[in-house]
Amino acid sequence: MSEAQDGWLTALQAALAAEHAAVYGYGVVGGRIAAGRRAEARAAWDAHRARRDALAREVRDRGGEPVAASAAYALPFPVPDSAAALRLAAELEERVAGVYSDLVRAVSGRQRGSAAAALREAAVRAVRWRGESVAFPGLAERVGETTGSGRAPATRTP
Repeated sequence: MSEAQDGWLTALQAALAAEHAAVYGYGVVGGRIAAGRRAEARAAWDAHRARRDALAREVRDRGGEPVAASAAYALPFPVPDSAAALRLAAELEERVAGVYSDLVRAVSGRQRGSAAAALREAAVRAVRWRGESVAFPGLAERVGETTGSGRAPATRTP
């Protein structure tokens, strides 16, 4: 496998791991979110499951073994109610967007278009959950990494 292909596979695996974490996180969101937003949470959960499955196929097509989901993930904060579930949903989407921004840089052609679409979808969902946007979705949380703000990197699981 060439160095470029190895880089693609590494980025695909990171995106797959992020999707596993998002699917898990949306299980928590769905259990706490207010009834009026459950359909939106379900749609996001379904979207992440579909992306996860597509990424697993892509990894296999490139000769890799898809990274497995963890049995559980540490949440970034307690989620006792609907307000916290909304914050968690926005955080999940921001983290996924960060990983897809890495994937956009690592791949080309059709894969880049697919990664950019996934980045856009995650950014739009984050705006819907949070009610506000950032100038460069998928990159805003990386500012904290370089400035030492203590904000968790986008590639960490929720």
